[in-house]
Amino acid sequence: MTNKKNLRIEGLSAESLVARFGSPLYVYSKASLLGRLTALKRAFSKREPLICYAMKANPNREVCRIMARAGAGADIVSGGELLRALAAGMRPERVVFSGVGKTADELELALKRRVLTLNVESSEELDALERIARRLKRKAPVSIRLNPDIDPKTHPHITTGRSENKFGVERPEAMRLFRKASTSPWLRVQGIQCHIGSQITDTRPYGLAARAVTGVIKELAGEGIALEMADFGGGLGVTYQNEREHPVGALAKILTAALAPWPAMRLLLEPGRYLVADAGILLTRVLYRKSTSRRRFLIVDAAMNDLGRPALYGAWHPIAPARPRTGPRQAVDIVGPICESGDFMGRDRLLPPCEPGDVLAIFKAGAYGFAMSSQYNSRPRAAEVLVEGSRAKLIRRRETLKDIVRNEL
Repeated sequence: MTNKKNLRIEGLSAESLVARFGSPLYVYSKASLLGRLTALKRAFSKREPLICYAMKANPNREVCRIMARAGAGADIVSGGELLRALAAGMRPERVVFSGVGKTADELELALKRRVLTLNVESSEELDALERIARRLKRKAPVSIRLNPDIDPKTHPHITTGRSENKFGVERPEAMRLFRKASTSPWLRVQGIQCHIGSQITDTRPYGLAARAVTGVIKELAGEGIALEMADFGGGLGVTYQNEREHPVGALAKILTAALAPWPAMRLLLEPGRYLVADAGILLTRVLYRKSTSRRRFLIVDAAMNDLGRPALYGAWHPIAPARPRTGPRQAVDIVGPICESGDFMGRDRLLPPCEPGDVLAIFKAGAYGFAMSSQYNSRPRAAEVLVEGSRAKLIRRRETLKDIVRNEL
């Protein structure tokens, strides 16, 4: 996306995009989005999985539409995401519904819209789903989410497959739920799901998860309960700083080998970050420069309400000027206008001299960027733009000050 002189997103300069659409601004590259999806399909070509894009990473309808037109389904965790998926052209039979806290209204909506399966995560959720299916006189497709108690070696806030996590059920409970669902006239057992965390850059946890999943599949088969599909979730990591890019080819070999005894079983994947993180950049203007006896600051117009990952996780995003100036690099903290000391985009970054009005680019912001943004400090949320070649299209308008109070009574 870049050259040594001037940052470009596909065929357009970052500065021209800010001049046209304002700042802060999320910009996505369509070529990058499609490139990632193609690479994942190619790695798994021997098994041809259903790739269900994890919409929580970036739910913009145009991003989802690009995924849908390229053949992806959707992994959703709310009724809102279901409606977004359908509005973007996702076919309901390619949508899986995950999440520990699906409401009765959401379960009913999913059944009425005929999603592929619901990933059930507790005994009481299974009971609620059965009651709703009975009332609607419509058999509910069910997969049970297994919690295999595997440490994926990622940030503790984004592990989802440990026994202390809220997600899924442990093997004894999973077996009980499979048996219960298989005897219900209102539930149809479809598969098993396992998602162990996010930003995973090592294949070994996936190998352990595959063994746990196939162990359940074998035990169920021995009891006459045949599953139709195995869903290994997502979590594929990307390189933000010094991490190793996840070897999707190696992952494909692990999962393909694990399911070899069941050639007819459908493989599902739920990638989010892997597909969209690199495709997005957050552009922001420098407002002021400031120094204390201990630190140098660049105060920019983007803040933790626009990109929360640094404040939430201490996450590291590459940051660079859109048009570098000459001069010695200095260590600076890039901070925003929010009234929190945790409002920073990056700390101790070596940057060339910057002046008010300069545009900075915060890279790898396509996942969990705008998706986690808020109106904290009553700040309007940023605009979003899609770039395709030399064309840019506004895909979410910038909020206004009127939008801040629009729904208040």
